[in-house]
This record gives sequence, C-alpha cells and structure tokens, in this order.
Amino acid sequence: MRRVMNRIIARSAIGVPLVFGLALSGCGAVDRVKQSLFGGDNAPKAGQQGFVEGFIGGAVADEPRAALIGREVLSGGGSAADAAVAMGFALSVTLPSRAGLGGGGVCIAYGADTSTSNGGVPQSVSFAPLAPTNSLGGDRPAGLPLMARGLFQLHARYGTLPFEALVAKAEDLAHFGVPASRAFVKDLNAVSAPLFADPLARTVFSRGGTPVAEGQPIVQLELAGTLAKIKVLGVGDLYQGGLSQRLVEASRQAGGPLSSEQLRGALPGLAAAIVVPYRNDMVAFTAPPTDGGLAAAAAFSALVRNPNDLEGASARALSAAARFRAGGVDAQSLVQATDLPPASLPSLPASTTFGAVDRKGNAVMCAVTMGNLFGTGRVLQGLGFLQAASAASVPAPLLSVGLAWNPREHAFHAAAGGSGQAGAPIAVAAGLMNALNTGKPMSVPVPEPGRASVMVCAGLLPGKESSCAIAPDPRELGLAAGGG
Repeated sequence: MRRVMNRIIARSAIGVPLVFGLALSGCGAVDRVKQSLFGGDNAPKAGQQGFVEGFIGGAVADEPRAALIGREVLSGGGSAADAAVAMGFALSVTLPSRAGLGGGGVCIAYGADTSTSNGGVPQSVSFAPLAPTNSLGGDRPAGLPLMARGLFQLHARYGTLPFEALVAKAEDLAHFGVPASRAFVKDLNAVSAPLFADPLARTVFSRGGTPVAEGQPIVQLELAGTLAKIKVLGVGDLYQGGLSQRLVEASRQAGGPLSSEQLRGALPGLAAAIVVPYRNDMVAFTAPPTDGGLAAAAAFSALVRNPNDLEGASARALSAAARFRAGGVDAQSLVQATDLPPASLPSLPASTTFGAVDRKGNAVMCAVTMGNLFGTGRVLQGLGFLQAASAASVPAPLLSVGLAWNPREHAFHAAAGGSGQAGAPIAVAAGLMNALNTGKPMSVPVPEPGRASVMVCAGLLPGKESSCAIAPDPRELGLAAGGG
C-alpha cells in the first residue's frame, strides 16, 4: 500500500490527478480511525501521521512540500482547515517568494456539519496585506502583515487540532532546513539580482551570491525563532506583543516602516461569500474587500450563460474588477451585469494557491500573495521574513478562489484556486466549470496565463469518497497528495 501511495504522489507532481479511488484500492473505503485499544501504546495518537486509516481526503499546493504537510495533517485526523493552516505557514518557509508572514490572502471555507454554526454555507475569509491608512514614508512601502491573523481566524472557525501544532510544522522546516523546490528556484532566479542587494536575503537565499539550486537546503533560523514565538505566545504577540515591537523597529530598518497602532488595527475579515447557482449546486466565491472572488464569480456567471466563450468570460472578469476598483458600486450587482464596458488592469502581482478537503467533506481553498515576488525584497532583521509590497505602491492582486457545494445533500462538490495574475479569475471559473461538468480536475487546461489547482468529488462528499480527485495545474510544479 505504501508503494502504491508513493507512486500516486510522484505522478501527481507532474500534473497527473490524484484519484482517491486508486488510493483506496486494497485498503477499503471505510473510514477507520486507529484506536489505542487495538494498536497498543505505539499506535499513532490524534494529530500524528497515520492516526486515520482509509480515506483521509487530500491536499494540493503550488509547492510540493506544503502539499505533503497538508496530507500529514489530514492523516493525523485534522480538518481541511487544519491542513490549510499548516500549509499556509509551511509556504512561508518553502515559497517565501509568494507567501509569508509579511503577506496575506483570502480563503473560501466550507463546513459540512450543518449542526454547527459554521456548517452548510461557505464563508469568505479575507486577510490580504492591506496598505496602511497613513504612510510613514520609507523607500520600500510595505503592506500590513495579515497572514498569521488570517490563518488563526480560519482555524478558530473551522480547526480541530491545536493551532500550535500546525505552526510547529513550519517551524521545523525553517529550523532544520528544507530542500529548495523547483517552484521556489524558478521564482528566485527571476529576481535574484535585485533581491540580493539586500544582505539578509542574499545570506538566506544564496550560496556566496549565487542563487540556491534545486535540492539545496535552505535554513532560516530567524524565521524559525519567529514561528516558535507565535507557537508559544500566540499570534497576538506579532501584533501587540514583543514580536510586534521588534517588527516595528525592523520595518524602519527595512524601509517599509509600520507603527504599533497600524499592527494592532490590522484585522482579517469574515463575510458571507458571493454565491452563483449552477444546476443542483451553489458556487461560492470570496467577497470584498478583495476583488479576485468577484472577478471569478463574474467569469463563472458568464460561462453559465455561454460555456464556450472563455475569452468573453475572462474579459467580463477584468471589467468587473476594474469597475469595482473605481468605487461606488455593489459587488453582487457586478456579478450578473451584462453591460460592463471593456476594461483592463495594470500588470498584477504574483500569488499562489493551496487547498484541502477532509474525509468528512469539509473543504478550504486559499490564495495568498506578497504583493511582488519576494515582497519588498528586504528581510526583516531578527524576524527572518520579508514584508509584502504595499497595495498603495503596486496594484492589488486578483486573489481568486471558489467552491461548489450541494445544499440539498449538504455535501462538497468542487473547489478551485487560481493564479497567473490577470488570468487567475478565469482559471477559477473555467476550472470549476470543467470539474462540475466532467467530474475530473484539470481535464482541460485553463486559459493562459491562468493556472488552477482543482479538487472535485463527482459523487459528492461525504458519501462517495472514491469519486474524489485533486490536481495541480499540469503546466506548473505543484503537488496533490492524499487518499488512503
């Protein structure tokens, strides 16, 4: 069975979908949780990999190690939100070009248990790195760091395992080192010359001034120390404790000064999602203040009307986002609007996506950003992470994710996360439409320059575990991991 899973994981890294039906062959589709009564003292405990046998769900990320971290959490009995939180923190270590404690993003989260206050209807979690309301100057304007608070809010709402245990996984990666992935090295080589003007960045991400190569270990001891503080003292310490004071001082030195008042007031948001009906399903997208979900919803609505007009749907997404950014209009009204004038957006920042679905049908899909590749390009002294570029100095990214569920069956159907700058919204819309119509993830590539990660359970989840499949975009370097 271990050999089967290794083959499936290896294949998914090059774009072949992870199909849970294959992963369950020879293992049985019945969800069985190991009990110490039968396994003795050596049996895995809750939170330890191997605690759950049989179907565990699955995880996907644009960077492979993060996806494997998500799988570990699901194998330990964690929820989809637990897996997403662990992956988000892990990406701050393994893909700091696009994710980090100095940045932020959005998530769409679905709780399958309708007996709880969180169940039955997806919610939008927004924690993008917002521009400070009052600038403090500096030559590298920085956004307010919301990654840690956003992931904490996601966990508080949907998590089950201890938060500190999820942070600890990223701490270990930073402390003991992680091999540089192909996805990270690709980003690093694109901007290494200006990035290495910062001595701290050069020390962490180079070998004698030469960018680290794929497979070379990256050790980030200062980042490990910051994660350890968050693990022990809580997320609040980064915003109104000792870490906050160090962040304020380090931000001045890095040219992106922030104040204690700004950090205290940097809060994530939880809101009702934008919802579009489709056949027997409802499809949810993240709500403002970010507009990537709005753009994806507009594109999806256009595809509902004309499934073959991908170009028109993409144009409608950008028109909706441009109109929203102009102000004075309700987001929901833009989703169904058919009379929007053509519009374009400036060159947009990079982002990355990750998501998970657990054995109970809970699901999360997220998109995060640093504003630019590697944010402001300067590592914070003593903290070990980069600041995100301020949305006041660079255009805001289109952070696009979506999730489909069946309200009658109270079941998860599909989710997609999009990247590729202006192509992110149509990537989500096309990825979801294809998954809902075919029951397969990424059977047709989404339009360029978009990239999509897709999860789908054609027979709905919970109930039809063998119908589930996950895939990263086959043109990129991500990984899907899970199964049984």
